[in-house]
Amino acid sequence: MPTEVLSYYLKNKDRKVRLGFQVILQCAPFLKGLKVSGLISMENESYSELEEMFSGMEINFYKLSCSEGKCLVLFYRPKELEEYMNQPKLRELIGQYGYKESNIEEMLAHLSERICECTAQGIGFPHEIGLFLGYPTADVQSFIEKEGRDFIMTGYWKVYSNPEKARMIFHEYDRAKVCAVNEYLDGKNIREIALNQRKWRNL
Repeated sequence: MPTEVLSYYLKNKDRKVRLGFQVILQCAPFLKGLKVSGLISMENESYSELEEMFSGMEINFYKLSCSEGKCLVLFYRPKELEEYMNQPKLRELIGQYGYKESNIEEMLAHLSERICECTAQGIGFPHEIGLFLGYPTADVQSFIEKEGRDFIMTGYWKVYSNPEKARMIFHEYDRAKVCAVNEYLDGKNIREIALNQRKWRNL
């Protein structure tokens, strides 16, 4: 992907164009159905644009935190993320951080509180955020136990087990990103890109 193309869109004076490209670039694996969620840090003043951008779609967005003119926003399909987060092994791990809820909106509210707590303590993000992003439970657990060290490889997350499977997933994520960006450059909007989840796999 040419650097000048990325630069042009990410620095575009049109706030809506800039935001749309950012969402597509950073959330392509989610939009293409490969991930249960997508996460971006965006300008808080642009948050209101999301309502129109995702109108009529089965995609929700949740503002997890806001600081210094930026906000952290999670994009997700409610039913899919709720089912994913209620898997037994995942529930066992996330329960250690006080998550008793089964409803996804309540879980996200809890995550938002945890982010605020960690930010106030100056310790970054709560480790369980990786579970909400669809990272393998075993890798998230190992990351916590080893304090982010001694990983086998890194990419979209730090890998502690099954590196071959992780490489395949990273490759699929990269392909989804290229496909989504190309579709956007061809004039498709986010709705069209998100609906076109299968065709790109055959490219």
